[in-house]
Amino acid sequence: MIEKELNALFLDTISKNYCQGIQWSILKDNKIFKGKIGYLNLETKKEIQEDSIYRIWSMTKPIIAIAAIILVQKKLINFDDPIEKYLPSANKLRVLKNNSISSLEALRRSITIKDLLMHTAGFSYNFLDDPIGKEYENKKLFHSESTSLKDEVETILSTPLLFQPGTRWNYSVSIDVLAHIIEIVTSKGIFTFLDENIFKPLNMHDTSFFVDDKQIHKIMSSYIYKHRSNNLNLVKYSYQKIENYSYPESNNQYARGGHGLFSTLDNYMKFAKMLHTGKDVDGNTILNKQHLRLINKNYLDNSFFPLEIKSISDNEFLDYPNDFAPYGWGLGFRVMHDLKKNNNLGSIGEFGWGGAAATYFLVDPKNNLTAVLMTQVLQAHPILKKIFYEFIYKKLL
Repeated sequence: MIEKELNALFLDTISKNYCQGIQWSILKDNKIFKGKIGYLNLETKKEIQEDSIYRIWSMTKPIIAIAAIILVQKKLINFDDPIEKYLPSANKLRVLKNNSISSLEALRRSITIKDLLMHTAGFSYNFLDDPIGKEYENKKLFHSESTSLKDEVETILSTPLLFQPGTRWNYSVSIDVLAHIIEIVTSKGIFTFLDENIFKPLNMHDTSFFVDDKQIHKIMSSYIYKHRSNNLNLVKYSYQKIENYSYPESNNQYARGGHGLFSTLDNYMKFAKMLHTGKDVDGNTILNKQHLRLINKNYLDNSFFPLEIKSISDNEFLDYPNDFAPYGWGLGFRVMHDLKKNNNLGSIGEFGWGGAAATYFLVDPKNNLTAVLMTQVLQAHPILKKIFYEFIYKKLL
């Protein structure tokens, strides 16, 4: 039985202290496989429930990307729009010269909406080992839960770019900038737009930046995996680590673009399943075929490869190669680009993304396959995703 076999594999990872528990779902040719094993909280040994809630971290990004493409579909924005059309302060942006914060040069061209989706804008992240990542951290970007998304974007735009727009790929805060542009264009808070255009049409009632007091007990506790000691530790804050980011469950004014959403396994599966057809639960169009076909194409030149996220981490997994090497980048998603670099697993056009706490999803149109994995481990062992991915492509196909 598929469920028992995959649960047994994940039980082994729990026994090795790689995670506290895992919940997963795979949809293949309209047949659903689901499983859960382990705990929401190691201290209380409370077990995972069907409706457990997870901080999905960067799996917020694909939802924002689809929201932006909805606006393109409605002809309210264009992929080639310069961002200063919506954010005049972007006119003041400058770029590092010779990789030095003390030497700056003018932009050679504007950042576009497509650059934001593609992570080719020139922004960085607090936890990346580059001068702009350090600058973001020194400015405490995203550390606060009391600031607005607008406040944080103003901080981003007051900081130089790492490189000239369109010249490199660098995982970044660009989706936060995109989320604020959505707010400006629609005159709505980002959650309101997501709720009206994605969450309600898909019956994703448990996906939000805010968790009601009556539901907080369903949230899985977060841990950090320490490779050297092979332990799961409680979250502690330290310089240039993703765990410095605020992620409040009880602040109904909080919203971000690159992280911040809470969701359940079933809710996120509804979103991922929609990416096959563009339709909501009643058959109404969220994203039409023309725009749906755009999202999982690779738009990067070969000179941009291999993609890599060089996070500042206490963990080194020397036996695990860069798992982004087979992928290019679409409109908000990794996209399978080179099967040879993926041991001939998957299919060209398979796409998806993951979150900082080891959440993960994939959509494979060619194989009519959708899969979602949920847990809450920062700096997680890469074997968790590897087990899930290889099981899918070796056992189900």
